[in-house]
Amino acid sequence: MTGTVTDVPRAADRRRTRRRRGRAWGLLGCGMVLAVPAALLVVRLTGLDAGTPLAMPMVLFPYSAVLAVLVLGVMVAVSALRSRWALAVVAALVVAHVALLVPRFVPEGRHVPSDSVELRVATVNTNSGGADPRALVELVRTERIDVLAVEQMPSDGVDALDKAGLGALMPYQELHPEYDSSIYSRHPLSHAGTTQVDTAWPQTTAEVAVGGRRVQLVAVHTYYPLGDVNRWTRDMTALTSMARRSGPDAVFLGDYNASLDHTPMRRLLAAGLTDTHAELGHGWARTWPVGHALVPPMIQLDHVLHGSGLVGISVGERTLPGTDHRAVVAVLALLPAKGRAMAASSSLLPCTVCQPGPRR
Repeated sequence: MTGTVTDVPRAADRRRTRRRRGRAWGLLGCGMVLAVPAALLVVRLTGLDAGTPLAMPMVLFPYSAVLAVLVLGVMVAVSALRSRWALAVVAALVVAHVALLVPRFVPEGRHVPSDSVELRVATVNTNSGGADPRALVELVRTERIDVLAVEQMPSDGVDALDKAGLGALMPYQELHPEYDSSIYSRHPLSHAGTTQVDTAWPQTTAEVAVGGRRVQLVAVHTYYPLGDVNRWTRDMTALTSMARRSGPDAVFLGDYNASLDHTPMRRLLAAGLTDTHAELGHGWARTWPVGHALVPPMIQLDHVLHGSGLVGISVGERTLPGTDHRAVVAVLALLPAKGRAMAASSSLLPCTVCQPGPRR
């Protein structure tokens, strides 16, 4: 009888020991999983991704927020993991992520006067001319695109688009396949050429008259951080300098190889540009990669940014056969200027970093 009584507390001790060990291992596992969101949060807050290899994992920042929320849910659901200090730490991590991400999901709701003039723009990286030219021309036709920026389109891609009928829809063209970006337009272009700034390759620029005002266009294609993160950072810095010199009537559209969580992109936006997706509450757009059976589009590298003289009305992504990027289509409206004279004379500063180039 004595042996039986003695065995009862021993068995209870063993159960408590197993529970403590299980809890310790569970908390350790949660901590290991949360190391990723915590590290990315530190990088996001400190800007350590600019010019460093940390730029690559920063594209996963929104996913790290989801991961943190899932871990918090597990800790709340499993009683053995309900440690006050652990829950407080994880909750703080979730709150920090949410605070940084929520603004891009909340539409700004800016008023657009009914008589505002619209500008319909699109951008697509053609993947070295791999995009189906007929599909791209059909996109321009059905979406009634006014301005199209194309990136990574070689000379044979230019010819293919011309044969598919793009020239009939957009007869005004500033083509620089050797520099990886070109501009097509329904309306006449002026002051067209390429930039003379410190980028891996010149960016194609032009101006288009819309509603009696001149809108500066920049077809953007930066270097990619996986290839040379310093080169990519310099490209983004050069674009930021251009944005500071531009007036409110400006549209920078293209493949930035950057997400909204990258420090260089945030600096570019702080120079006076607005991301149309974030402005309209489409904060988790995904434009790359496309065409992979096992990997869906996960991150946004392609953006339409505009100055304060314009406002976004709508934005969306379109999939085209043959390219690994989704096209971005945006409808912008020109906000009324304080005076027509002011709008005509000072809505756009002269482009001081451009050189003329060949046109069609």
